[in-house]
Amino acid sequence: MKVIFIKDVKGQGKKGEIKEVSDGYAENFLIKKKYAVPATNNNLKNLQKETESKRLEESLLINEMKDLKKKLEKEKFEFQVKTGSQDKMFGQISIKQIKNALQEKGYKIDKTQILIDHPIVGLGIHNVEIELHKEVKAIIKISISKGK
Repeated sequence: MKVIFIKDVKGQGKKGEIKEVSDGYAENFLIKKKYAVPATNNNLKNLQKETESKRLEESLLINEMKDLKKKLEKEKFEFQVKTGSQDKMFGQISIKQIKNALQEKGYKIDKTQILIDHPIVGLGIHNVEIELHKEVKAIIKISISKGK
């Protein structure tokens, strides 16, 4: 029997997948537990509509994130830090500080989206990557200068 998975089933199939399974397994487990529905013409049409609407939503989200990327990359974020001898910074700029600076300028970015591959411990301008979407990454400029 052909079924359309409406939930992920470990080792069997993912949501939206169409698979051929034994009649007993389909009737007594997958359909009964609402993990799948029979692959009828009507259900296939519904799956196609759902897939198309998800694709459209994803496309709109990507375009929105590309616009946000352009805005973010035009911004400059400045930090003033205390320094010791030879202009060496005390501590480093943290993800939380970057998140707070983004929030101050009105951007709602989660700390998990801020990607720093090395500690920011020196004065000057640093690039920080922000993952807005799995396909859209922005690189913002962070300027670090001596505080008064």
